[in-house]
Amino acid sequence: MTRKYFGTDGIRGKTGEYPITPEFFIKLGYAAGIVLTKSWNNKQRPAVVIGKDTRISGYMLESALESGFSSAGVDVLLTGPIPTPAIAFLTKSVGAQFGVVISASHNSFEDNGIKFFSDLGLKLSDEVELEIETLLEKEINRNPSNKLGKARRIDDAIDRYVSFCKSTVDSSFNLNSLKIVLDCAHGATYQVAPKVFSDLGAEVVVINNKPDGLNINNNAGSVHPELLQKSVLNNNADLGIAFDGDGDRVVMIDSNGNLVDGDQLLLLIVQNYHKKDILKGGVVGTLMTNLAFEEQCKKLEIPFLRSNVGDRYVSELLHKNKWMLGGENSGHILITNKHSTGDGIISALQVLNSILEAKQPIEDALKSIPMYPQVLINLPLTKKVDLTSSVMEQAIIDAKLIMQNKGRILIRESGTQPLIRVMTEGPNKEKAIKAADFLIKKIKT
Repeated sequence: MTRKYFGTDGIRGKTGEYPITPEFFIKLGYAAGIVLTKSWNNKQRPAVVIGKDTRISGYMLESALESGFSSAGVDVLLTGPIPTPAIAFLTKSVGAQFGVVISASHNSFEDNGIKFFSDLGLKLSDEVELEIETLLEKEINRNPSNKLGKARRIDDAIDRYVSFCKSTVDSSFNLNSLKIVLDCAHGATYQVAPKVFSDLGAEVVVINNKPDGLNINNNAGSVHPELLQKSVLNNNADLGIAFDGDGDRVVMIDSNGNLVDGDQLLLLIVQNYHKKDILKGGVVGTLMTNLAFEEQCKKLEIPFLRSNVGDRYVSELLHKNKWMLGGENSGHILITNKHSTGDGIISALQVLNSILEAKQPIEDALKSIPMYPQVLINLPLTKKVDLTSSVMEQAIIDAKLIMQNKGRILIRESGTQPLIRVMTEGPNKEKAIKAADFLIKKIKT
C-alpha cells in the first residue's frame, strides 16, 4: 500500500492548498496523537513536542496541530522557531512520546509541511505513517473535557539545544583560530547557530539571520550559497557554513569561495573516524551519492551501501547495520554516535574537528578526495511521465553512450517537490552536461 500524504520527508505542499490547511492539520494531529500514543499506559497524559521554522504560516498550522493533539488527549509542549534536529533531541530530553516539526525544509515560504519523530528521536517508519493515514480517513472521536490535553511552552528550549550541540565535541575543542561566516537562510538556525560557534571561540560573521516569515531560503542558505561565497571572500574568512531553512542540512564554502557539498563533508568525517579507528562498520550514502565517494570508501576498505534518496532511509540502513555515519550530497549528514537524526550544526562541528585535527584548511583536506563532476537538473513536473517506459530506457542507453559508458545516470521523481530530477556524473563534465541535456529533451517530448 502506497502512502497518500507522506513523502520522503513528511508531508509537504503549498500552504492553503490541501493537505497543508488548518482543517487537515487538526485531523492529522488527532490521528497522529492516537497512533503514536496507543501503547501509552502511564496514568499521566502523553506529550508531544512541537517546533517550527520561521515561515509565517507556521503560526496557523501550529495552532491547528495543537487543537488536534489536545482532542486526542495529548499534552503539547511548544518550542517556537527552532531547528528540526532540536525537536528530536528535546523529545528524548523531556520524555515526550513523539515530536513534530512544522517545516518545508529548503522550500520557499509559500510551502509548509510536517515531520514526525518517535520518542527515540527517529523519523517514523513507512508502516507507522500508513497507520496514521488510515486513521485520517475516519471521523474524529473527541475526548470529553476531562481527558483533553494541555499546552505549555518550553521556555529554555534554545538554551538546552545550544548546550547539547556543544556537548558533542570534546571540552578541549575550540574554534579560536577560525573566522567563519554563517548563513542561517533566514530560518530556524538564526538564534542557535551564531551562539554555538561564538561560544566555541570562532570569530563569527552572520548573514541571512533576520527572518520575517516570508524570506526563508530566499536566495540564501544551503540551496542558494552564492551570497555566502561572496561573503567569505569579502570577509577574508577561513570558511563559510550554510544551513537550510530548518537546520538539518549543511554545506560549506572554502576560503577560495568554492562550494563543499554533503558528500565531501561526510567523507572528511569518515576519513577522520577511520584514521582514529573509531568508525564502526561502514558508511551509508544514497542513490545520489557521488561515485568518487564510493571509490574512496573502497580504497580505505570501508563498506559502503546506498539507500533510497531521503535521510530517513539513510537512517534506517544505519540502524539496521549498527553503523554510525551516513548522508546525502544535499547536506543531510547523520552521525549516530552524536545525534539520532541529521543535524546541520553538529555535522559542521564534526567537519571542523576533522580539519583542525588534520591541521590543514578545508581546501587542502579536499585535494586528496576529488569528486566526479555531477550535473543535476530539476525539471518541473507538468505531466505524468513514465520513467520506466521503453522510450526512457533507450534514452538512458543513448545518454550512457554520450558519456562513453563512464559514470552514472539517475532519473527520479522528487519526494518533496513536483519535480523530475535528472543526474549525470562522470570523469568528463562536458559529456555529463551533454547527456543531461539529451535526457531532459527526451523527457519533455
